[in-house]
Amino acid sequence: MGIFSKLFGNKTQDSKIKVVGALAFLEVDMHNHILPGIDDGSQSIEQSIDLLKGLGRMGFEKFICTPHIMEGVHPNSIQTIEDAKAKLVNGIKHLPNIPEIYPAAEHMIDDGIARLIDTNELCVMPGGYVLIEMSYLQESKALFQTILDIQNLGYQPILAHPERYNYYHYNFNMYKQIKDAGCMLQLNLLSISRYYGVEVKSAALTMIKSGMYDFVGTDLHHNRHLVALEEIVAKYPIRDLLKTCNILNPTLQDHLGSNENVIAAG
Repeated sequence: MGIFSKLFGNKTQDSKIKVVGALAFLEVDMHNHILPGIDDGSQSIEQSIDLLKGLGRMGFEKFICTPHIMEGVHPNSIQTIEDAKAKLVNGIKHLPNIPEIYPAAEHMIDDGIARLIDTNELCVMPGGYVLIEMSYLQESKALFQTILDIQNLGYQPILAHPERYNYYHYNFNMYKQIKDAGCMLQLNLLSISRYYGVEVKSAALTMIKSGMYDFVGTDLHHNRHLVALEEIVAKYPIRDLLKTCNILNPTLQDHLGSNENVIAAG
């Protein structure tokens, strides 16, 4: 029985997979909302610590934190993100095993990102990656121009959770066009279950089978996400499932440390 058929078959053996350390092979969680009080993710340092401990049990020790930058909703900037990161770093100093925290952002493709591109004030991940997203309700007509504009600044765009954009579920060729434009794709781990719905799960598994993903993230916002992620990790053979894709999370290790306090080129 193949990996994909197992996902729909008997889960008895899969459910016995231990959660502890199961995601250590990814090494870096590069999409999460763990920084406190800055968007719709963690609302306090205490909540952030609980989320970090939960992800730590699954094997993560390094985190690129990506709060939303969304005009009119989450108007974050390099400064607000740096401030939240500093608060969290100070708040976790007492932990016996201190996780490594790096600041970046998840940029909504809206009028605001165009201004950030014009002024070269994007919140860039270590390694020169820029995480972008679109509305779940309507495709952004500026997607391909934004990809090009980010590339022209010398950065590499990554489209967050493409499987969640319902308007692409019946136009699978769009994923190929996005990849062909030089944009990388990031899978939400919760998408391989029914957490976001059956269609999202189907799209995610199809893209995994086609080897289309470059990165994996938890997109963790709160404890409900953590509980769901633990259930997924216990149920599904994630490492084997992702063998069809060239997942680059471990390569981020090469860029961490020296870039800890750099989230944009000057």
